[in-house]
Amino acid sequence: MKTIADIVLLGDPRLYEQCAPVVEEELPLVAGWVADLHAVMEDIRATYHFGRGIAAPQIGVMKRLVYLHLDGQPRVLLNPELVELSPTMFELWDDCMSFPNLLVRVQRHQQVTVRYRDEQWQPQTWTVQDGISELLQHECDHLDGILCTMRALDPLSFRWRPTPAPAESNLRMG
Repeated sequence: MKTIADIVLLGDPRLYEQCAPVVEEELPLVAGWVADLHAVMEDIRATYHFGRGIAAPQIGVMKRLVYLHLDGQPRVLLNPELVELSPTMFELWDDCMSFPNLLVRVQRHQQVTVRYRDEQWQPQTWTVQDGISELLQHECDHLDGILCTMRALDPLSFRWRPTPAPAESNLRMG
C-alpha cells in the first residue's frame, strides 16, 4: 500500500507528462490503483488537513484515472474528459498534494461537465459547479501534465501555507 512518502513531488518530470488512457483490459488493476490513491489521500488529510481528489500520476501511475472522496463517498473516473466548460469563471487559491505547502491563485470555470467511465466500464456524465468544478479541472489537468503553478494568474499568485502543528502543540504550558 502506498503512503504519503510515495507522492510525486513538484519538479518530478512525471508530473509534466500526458497520461495514457485506461483500457478495458486494465480494469483488474484499477482496484489496486484506487486503494493506493485512497491510502495516500488519507495520509495527506491526516498530515495537511486537506484533500478531496487525487490523480493517478501523483503516485506514479501514468494513467488517466482520478479518485475523488467527497462527503464520505468515493468516485472513480476513468479517462475523464471535460466536455462542457461554462464561460463564467472564478478565482481561488488552489492547493495540490504534490506541493502541499504552496497555494496558487488561479482562475477556473464555474461549471463543467465531465464524461468518463466508472469502475464497471460504464459511460457516465456528471455536471458540477463551484468547488467540485475546480477540483475536477485541477485533477484533469494532472492527467495532461499541467500543474496549477502553470495556471497562476501572475507572478505574485503564490502563497506559502505552513504545515499544521501537531495537536500536542496546541496544549497550554504551565
